[in-house]
Amino acid sequence: MKIIKITLLFIAIATLTNCASGYKMIEPESIDYISTNETNYVKLEYKYDLLDKKYAKKELKKGVKLVAIKITNNSDTDVMFGKDATLTYENGSEIYVLENEKVFKTLKQSPASYLWYLLLTPLNFYTTETNSNGFQENTSSTPIGLVLGPGLAGGNMIVAGSANKKFKTEMLEYNINGTVIKKGETKFGLIGIKADSFESLKLKVE
Repeated sequence: MKIIKITLLFIAIATLTNCASGYKMIEPESIDYISTNETNYVKLEYKYDLLDKKYAKKELKKGVKLVAIKITNNSDTDVMFGKDATLTYENGSEIYVLENEKVFKTLKQSPASYLWYLLLTPLNFYTTETNSNGFQENTSSTPIGLVLGPGLAGGNMIVAGSANKKFKTEMLEYNINGTVIKKGETKFGLIGIKADSFESLKLKVE
């Protein structure tokens, strides 16, 4: 009985700590941007700390920061992000902006990683009773693993796959690399940069 309780406790802890997580849409247009600066009449607004749960953990582990940016072109010429307008840190060192597809592949959840729940498939729940001699004996067993293992594996894989799909869709929709921002226009984007901290960003306009 003690072994059964320990096993069930392990399953409960594993389920709570290793579950797949959903994806909360970022929607850069709806963000209240606080960090801002302007160069040659082109204004940059940005925000870090956009992801949560599994995606936030991946962001920390992989050293990649997802940043929402808002660029308003108040100059009298069109500018292309990534060519005429680039990002730098406060000290002037240029920032390499990762391709959005690479950012997605780096930060996405791995549905296949939840297949380990199938290891629970052979699990049985035993019912014991004390016989006339005072000894405990198994009176019945229920193969709970047949439902638990595939159920947890399949459920988590579906959640992870659905969340990844939303994440990829938003990354593609807000891919601002190579985008021309016409004079008087405002563009929103999601970019990924290699960084371990939340350093201040500046816009360099040529």
